[in-house]
Amino acid sequence: MKDLTIYHNPRCSKSRQTLQIIKDHGIQPVVVEYLKVPLKKSELENISRLLNKRPKDFVRKNEADFKENNFKEIIENDIELVNEMVKFPKIIERPIVISGNKAVIGRPPENVLKLLNS
Repeated sequence: MKDLTIYHNPRCSKSRQTLQIIKDHGIQPVVVEYLKVPLKKSELENISRLLNKRPKDFVRKNEADFKENNFKEIIENDIELVNEMVKFPKIIERPIVISGNKAVIGRPPENVLKLLNS
């Protein structure tokens, strides 16, 4: 059985669907509700590394917090953007699923199958 962690927002339909796919495969993942338990800078940096994406590639650019705080001005500055992602977790794309040294974004939810079938 795989060890999986899902960074989850229960109010998000894609996040709920991704979690259900994981459970349907008989896996009970570690569920981190990142809006309740804020992520640390080091966790976001690790997620970025595991996704093989820059922070700008897993930030929600249409989220109100992103627009209202004018984060588009710092979008190319990974360090500053990660700092803002810590302060404003709603701008983090969801869900993110990690298994070992791999991670995927559950958009679409079926992306999680890349981890489950590997």
